[in-house]
Amino acid sequence: QVQLVESGGGLVQAGGSLRLSCVVSGRTFSSYPMGWFRQAPGKEREFVTALSWNGVSTYYADSVKGRFTISRDNAENTVYLQMNSLKPEDTAIYYCAAAEEKYYSGSTNRRNYRYWGQGTQVTVSS
Repeated sequence: QVQLVESGGGLVQAGGSLRLSCVVSGRTFSSYPMGWFRQAPGKEREFVTALSWNGVSTYYADSVKGRFTISRDNAENTVYLQMNSLKPEDTAIYYCAAAEEKYYSGSTNRRNYRYWGQGTQVTVSS
């Protein structure tokens, strides 16, 4: 059974940084396309960033390009989301997700991701 557990959220001031982590267990970690999504109250869950199944390609929503970085550590079965220059509009619950098929690498559609973590709250104050 595949399980994802994210952590690292918290309260930060605008302009600050946070590093989220997502530990993955189950079927071969290196074969899963990975993604990060976020959801604010009253809004749809939206795509933030993704990493291809082999860890080679990255994909970013326009709103976070140049500020956020996705990466992974295969030895630790962990995917990271480094968030810099945070803005109040980044406030949301952040979820990591994994897809089963390699061709879903870079997908912005949440329906293509089968496995999800429970989410971690990120709050950015002005």
